[in-house]
Amino acid sequence: MEKFKKRKFNSFGEFIKELKFIIKNRDQIKKLDSGELLDAEFRQRLMMAVTEVNGCRYCSYYHSKLALKAGISQAELNSLLAGELEDCPKEETLALFYAQHWTEKKGQPEEEMMDKVKAEYGREKFETINLAVRMINFGNLSGNSFDYFLYKLSFGLLAQSS
Repeated sequence: MEKFKKRKFNSFGEFIKELKFIIKNRDQIKKLDSGELLDAEFRQRLMMAVTEVNGCRYCSYYHSKLALKAGISQAELNSLLAGELEDCPKEETLALFYAQHWTEKKGQPEEEMMDKVKAEYGREKFETINLAVRMINFGNLSGNSFDYFLYKLSFGLLAQSS
């Protein structure tokens, strides 16, 4: 059987740590979701940038629909799904690149990259970008962890039927 390659939670403790962060920041997340902190298009671009790195099929499907509804074109969405940022608004490109970087580094971005994003957007917007990135990363890793459970379950069932 092929090895499971998607990013997932590595432990139950990691899941609990991120869940606590989500619960602690639920008021800010509500503001983020309502469009108070970032407009819908920018928020969905961030969601797609992280989801592309993590490869969560559930989030990819759901946020693709939301991105189109928010006004992102199919061409731009296809680019985001391919990990390309050329079709995105130039003023958002650094934040989207940061979202990819944050995800690739598993939440441990390089200090230099964080400094660039803070300098470009300001501390408050930087924190909002981080909130969006951590929120979708939690969703991605949850979806992928569920897929890992299905993978292990099917592997066990295949082994029993052999």
